[in-house]
Amino acid sequence: MNPFLEKPISLIDSFQNWKQLYPKPYNKHEVDPYTKTRIILMNGTEFEANWFSHQFQRHTENNDLRRELALTRAIEKQQQLKISLLKPINESPLEHTIGYEQLAVDLTSELAKREKDCYVKKALDFALLEDFDHLYRYANQLEMEQGIVAERLVGRYTEIMPGRPTIAHHRFAIDNVKRCINAKTADKQTVLNTMIITAAEQQTMNYYMNVTNFGSNDLSRKLYEEICLVEEEHVTQYGSLMDASATWLEMLLWHEYVECYLYWSCYMTETDARIKCFWEENLAMEIAHLHKAVELLKKYEKKDWDDVIPDGEFPKPISLHENIQYVREILGTTVQFTGLLEDYEKLEDLPSDADFFKYQKIINPTTSIVPSHLVIDTHIRRYGKDYRYQVAQSPVKELRSRNEDNTSVGRVPGAAESTDFTCKYDK
Repeated sequence: MNPFLEKPISLIDSFQNWKQLYPKPYNKHEVDPYTKTRIILMNGTEFEANWFSHQFQRHTENNDLRRELALTRAIEKQQQLKISLLKPINESPLEHTIGYEQLAVDLTSELAKREKDCYVKKALDFALLEDFDHLYRYANQLEMEQGIVAERLVGRYTEIMPGRPTIAHHRFAIDNVKRCINAKTADKQTVLNTMIITAAEQQTMNYYMNVTNFGSNDLSRKLYEEICLVEEEHVTQYGSLMDASATWLEMLLWHEYVECYLYWSCYMTETDARIKCFWEENLAMEIAHLHKAVELLKKYEKKDWDDVIPDGEFPKPISLHENIQYVREILGTTVQFTGLLEDYEKLEDLPSDADFFKYQKIINPTTSIVPSHLVIDTHIRRYGKDYRYQVAQSPVKELRSRNEDNTSVGRVPGAAESTDFTCKYDK
């Protein structure tokens, strides 16, 4: 599909009344896990588009252009709110969090497997192991708090076991800034990947930031606080990969193209008939937004859409599905890596005075105060072992114990063995 060749609906026809804007939520006991993760993904995608538009408005003095942005932005906000209300009232924030982390694991895996740029793929694989560990930590907290086993929520499509331990995720801020791509020379899938993953991780960060103080107990609040700060690192990493040389109007076009692509992907892969119609409706709206961006690009920069996106045809749709073997492969080969300025290094290759070690001493002076460790330690003391769902033992032998939480892997040189990142992708 090429959305630039589609006939757009009127922007005014996209506005809805209050009855239309309040959808029937999904049934949390019946919903397919990937329907739920698609909803989370599109909530984050709409937020990114809306917030980009706000920033654009604040960086131009042209009120005619600002009015055009405001019109589209108002529709985007209606879309986002309607999507967010698909979440039912009886689904707790912690239950919903499991969906956020399943999305992070399976979306990151899907993007990494099709990524042709080795540098971008490395960034995806690196953060994958951290979101994978977050899923494990939240799942243990969920069982302790609500007696709910997260394997049911993820449909057993995604394993729940330790990744790179969360205690090891805390890096000095400058080590999260990476090199940006150039959208004019990069593969189209790479541009899409950097924008999609940034929006998804940003949504996760914002969600955790907003629900941290609603935790039902101190340990839950502390866990959200810790992982929220890791998500800030992820948003910095992924956001720094995005093209920083494009003009505001070029990026407006890309944002609308990404939204069209994702709604089309959701429509093509959705299994729930009612939600499938929802994606189709939103795709029509986004095609109208895309054509408005084309109009603005032509008016203010004298550029055609294909000057920015030479081939408007969509790549194959993003499909959310199980990635158990892929995650295991990355876990078994890269768990001992950390960030070092624009790249990644094994802990064994870092100098002893590296910023990573200095910052670890500041934020984790003792493991006994680290929330992500305390969650597992508390679960073990209460139940005799941690909570996991796994199809086989961990590929990292140091992470196999179920009655002791490892706080050295990914943090202490020699704590485990790793080889290197690989650069292969699904064609």
